[in-house]
Amino acid sequence: MGELHQLVSPMATTIGHGRIAIAALAFLIGVAILTEPAAVADNKRLNDSVVQDVYTLHRQDGCAGGVKIDKRLQLAAQWHSDDVLNNRALEGDVGSDGSTPQDRAAAAGYRGKVSETVAVNPAMAISGIELINMWYYNPDYLAIVRNCANTDMGVWSENQLDRTVVVAVYGQPV
Repeated sequence: MGELHQLVSPMATTIGHGRIAIAALAFLIGVAILTEPAAVADNKRLNDSVVQDVYTLHRQDGCAGGVKIDKRLQLAAQWHSDDVLNNRALEGDVGSDGSTPQDRAAAAGYRGKVSETVAVNPAMAISGIELINMWYYNPDYLAIVRNCANTDMGVWSENQLDRTVVVAVYGQPV
């Protein structure tokens, strides 16, 4: 019996240490998962493609100038996309605080005339083609998109599991 105890005892100690190591590893992984910031979609590619699509439409319409991203208009678009995403009664240009696209652009530091297009898709994502089609078949939005005077632009999009909001703010520099 003594020989068996001598063989089993070191093995039990090794197994015991292994279980402790596994438990410690599992604990550390759990802590890492719980303290990791929530994943956020990177919509930069979508946002940039919207500007490129507007540029293409401008070129097709014979517009002389280009379209460039303006960080102030992008900030105004971000504010409104966050507002529309979190206030489901909103789907248009007016914010939950009563602000207009011009108000938000001015608050972001942009001094020119602005207009805005908003798209709300009842899904976690939207493609650039779906987005342009939504705006293309809305006569008011199409007029904004195709206006050659709108040479500054800011686009922002936000997602939830059941909703995507894209806001584009178009500016005419002074």
